[in-house]
Amino acid sequence: MNARETVVEVRGLVNRFGAQTVHEGLDLDVRRGEILGVVGGSGTGKSVLMRSIVGLRRPDAGSVRLFGEDLLTLPPARRAEVERRVGVLFQDGALFSSLTVSENVCVPLLEHTALNARDAARLAALKIQLAGLPPEARDKYPSELSGGMRKRAALARALALDPDILFLDEPTAGLDPIGAAAFDQLVRTLRDALGLTVFLITHDLDTLYAICDRVAVLAHKRVLVADTLEAVQRCDDPWVRDYFHGPRGRAALAARGGERRSGPRAAPPSV
Repeated sequence: MNARETVVEVRGLVNRFGAQTVHEGLDLDVRRGEILGVVGGSGTGKSVLMRSIVGLRRPDAGSVRLFGEDLLTLPPARRAEVERRVGVLFQDGALFSSLTVSENVCVPLLEHTALNARDAARLAALKIQLAGLPPEARDKYPSELSGGMRKRAALARALALDPDILFLDEPTAGLDPIGAAAFDQLVRTLRDALGLTVFLITHDLDTLYAICDRVAVLAHKRVLVADTLEAVQRCDDPWVRDYFHGPRGRAALAARGGERRSGPRAAPPSV
C-alpha cells in the first residue's frame, strides 16, 4: 500500500456549537486499507469529526475530502454515488426497532439499488452471515437481540452496499470482554478479506492494541498525534500519559506480552 494514498483528508477543520469550539484547525488523513483508531477524552468531538467526514454535519470552516471529493459541494447524484462507498455503524446501532434484522439490512439496498424485495432479502442474508450472525437472527427484532448481536446486525447493514470505508463509533461499548474481543477480530477479518479502510472511534484499549494500525488522539481541539501505538505512547501529553500508561493501559499491553504488530496486513499479536 502506498502510505501517501488517502481516502479521507481533513484540513483546518473547525466545528462550533454556539460559543463552544470543539475543533479548531484539525488536520487528519486516513490511509487506504488501514484500521485507524480515534481516541480522546469526553467532549473532544470524536463523533462530531466522524459526522463531518461522512457529510452529516457541515463544518464551520476547513475542508473534508472523501475519496478526493467534498461531499458538501457535490450535486445530489454524484454525492449519492460517493455515499454508497461509505458504511457507518453508529454508537447505539441506530437500527429501526419496528423492522427485523433482515428488513434493517434491506433498507439501504432498496433505497440505493434497483434490487427487488426478494433479491434484496437474499443479499441481506449474505451480509448478516458475513457479520457473524446465525440465520435465525434474520427474522428477529432488535429488542430480541443481545447487545453483541445488535452490534453485528448494525454492522451487517453498514456492509450492505459493499463500502470501501467503514466508520465505527464505539462498536464494542457495552459488550462483555469476550464479545468485544470477538467483534474486534471480526473487524480485522473483514478488513483483510474485503480490503476495507476502517475509521474506528473507541475508548477500548484492548481494541487499540489488538487491531489498530495507527491511532489518532484528539486533544486541545485538534489531532494531537496520529501514528503507530508505539509513537503515540511516546507523546509527552498529560492525557496521553494517563490513558496509555495508567493501570488499564499497562494491563492491555501486558495482555499481549508487550508485542505490537505493524502495517495493515501484518500478523496478529500473540495473546
